[in-house]
Amino acid sequence: MALSPLDGKYADRLGSLAEYFSDFALTKYRLKVEIDYLIALGEEKSFTYLPTFSIKDKVRLHQVAENFSLKDWKVVKKVEEVTKHDVKAIEYYLRGVVAKMGLKKYQEFIHFALTSEDVNNLAYALMWQGGVKVVYLPIVKKFVESLKALAKTNNRVALLSLTHGQSATPTTLGKELAVFVGRLQREIKLLDQHHLFGKFGGATGTWGAHQFVAPEVDWLKFSKRFVESFGLEFNPLTTQIEPHDSLAENMQIMVRINNILLDFSRDMWWYISRGVFAQKKNNKEVGSSAMPHKINPIWFENGEGNLGLANAILDHLVMKLPISRLQRDLSDSTVIRNLGVGLGHGLLALLSLNEGLTRLEVNPEQIKTELDSHPEVLAEAIQVYLRLKGFEAPYEEIKKLTRGHKVSREDWKKFISSLELPRKDKDKLLLLKPDNYIGLADRLVELI
Repeated sequence: MALSPLDGKYADRLGSLAEYFSDFALTKYRLKVEIDYLIALGEEKSFTYLPTFSIKDKVRLHQVAENFSLKDWKVVKKVEEVTKHDVKAIEYYLRGVVAKMGLKKYQEFIHFALTSEDVNNLAYALMWQGGVKVVYLPIVKKFVESLKALAKTNNRVALLSLTHGQSATPTTLGKELAVFVGRLQREIKLLDQHHLFGKFGGATGTWGAHQFVAPEVDWLKFSKRFVESFGLEFNPLTTQIEPHDSLAENMQIMVRINNILLDFSRDMWWYISRGVFAQKKNNKEVGSSAMPHKINPIWFENGEGNLGLANAILDHLVMKLPISRLQRDLSDSTVIRNLGVGLGHGLLALLSLNEGLTRLEVNPEQIKTELDSHPEVLAEAIQVYLRLKGFEAPYEEIKKLTRGHKVSREDWKKFISSLELPRKDKDKLLLLKPDNYIGLADRLVELI
């Protein structure tokens, strides 16, 4: 009965994301921010209105968030039914908890001088940061390592290239896979090193109430220290909301990763279609309800589909979140709740691609047959060699022989034998074959 396939069909594969992106998780992160702020206010020596909490009380307060349960979440939701405001509901819930702890006299310092977005922007940043670093990055790194191993194993397996869908200068299977490894490594490094911003400046980003009631506190210094305590970068220049530029930057890196994986998925689909790769058989599985012989490339097709969905959502978030009317409008509030949906489809795609890699077997016979069937791909090497030897218009001459014609090894022998070249040059050309015309392809794999 789940509305989304992420919470239905695929829930067992994506359960780890619920820890970061469910409504329960959002509530828990908000609660953590509120509690940490209350404790930080007590530790600020220049803020004399709230004493420093004892070690025992700090532990008890931290445990409110750490031990937050579904039962507690339902209590918050009951409050929200009345307030129609989710952050205020958390404040009221925490006031009740603090009172039960014997700390009722400190209730009014909960959510002190804050606006909802002070709590929300930090909560969402922590959700995204946790989901990406703890769940997503290990899986994408595992995929890259598996792909790297496959590339290195096949670094000298000559492969027919196709440019514009037509036969072209040979490459190696390892080098083609290494291209994807190199592209992904660069983006993963950027994602790994990227920092999200956080704001904590009150209703309009001016610390207006803070400064009015407690001008003796260096609120910029306090807020910087508080935001950085979460592993975020402090942004002092905001409106009511943190502008989300850093979150958009982070998601754009992920969109690029998804695009690379989408490119990879489609290439793998073609390699399987061409017979470059065969797929390992599982006798319990079914490829078609009508055609018993089929082993479909479902893992790469699933990857392609979910990467498209992921980018559709992430692209909208990237375009929407940094834009808000004047100080703030609430259109960002409903949109940002879909962070986990965008990441979820991307993660589902990665899990599928990881599985797909384990199902592959290189088909050397088909690769060799394909290469041997296209001796015309030697045209580039021969025309360039003849240029070097001073022949006039060798490109045009070979074009007459090869363009739009089926060329055989025998045709090349006749052509090369007819050339006015020293014997050693002819022998060099005659030894050239599609499977040894790979340039530096095998060495390039060593760069990953």
